[in-house]
Amino acid sequence: MTQSTSTLALPIQRLSAAAFQPYGQVIFASSDGKPYDADDAQLTLDRGIPRFYIMRLHRRGRTFSHITRHVHCTQCLGSLEGKPWLMAVAPPSNTSKPDLKAIAAFQIPGNCFIKLHLGTWHAGPYFEQDVIDFYNLELSDTNVTDHFTHNLLESDGIEFEMVWEKNRSGE
Repeated sequence: MTQSTSTLALPIQRLSAAAFQPYGQVIFASSDGKPYDADDAQLTLDRGIPRFYIMRLHRRGRTFSHITRHVHCTQCLGSLEGKPWLMAVAPPSNTSKPDLKAIAAFQIPGNCFIKLHLGTWHAGPYFEQDVIDFYNLELSDTNVTDHFTHNLLESDGIEFEMVWEKNRSGE
């Protein structure tokens, strides 16, 4: 028997430190020489070899059916060249799937990066441009040993499409 698929609209929010706090941190530029404080990325990278690299992604659209988490390290992502992008997130949990009602979508502007808390569920980066390069800070083996993915289509017959509310646009 074939399971039907429902596409659920997920409103895109504009990014703020307060709105993103359940999922991680938003890091903006600071003055050179500023002492380390709580506004800096609070990293957990002590369980392996840190890996900082640039990943090139091609048009990804705004629809997703898989969501992932990393429980052994924090992850930092940001776009190069000031390009905005989208990320869906759900709070960290000790379960094998996220709370579907808690999934939120954000537009990440090109003048900052995000740091995901340990265990934050995430889907993205997503965007409609042809190509965006992203810097990514995680562990060297994150995608091998710390990559827990939940398939929303298989478990719940759903996918999400990140959408702008009426009278709002990503540009």
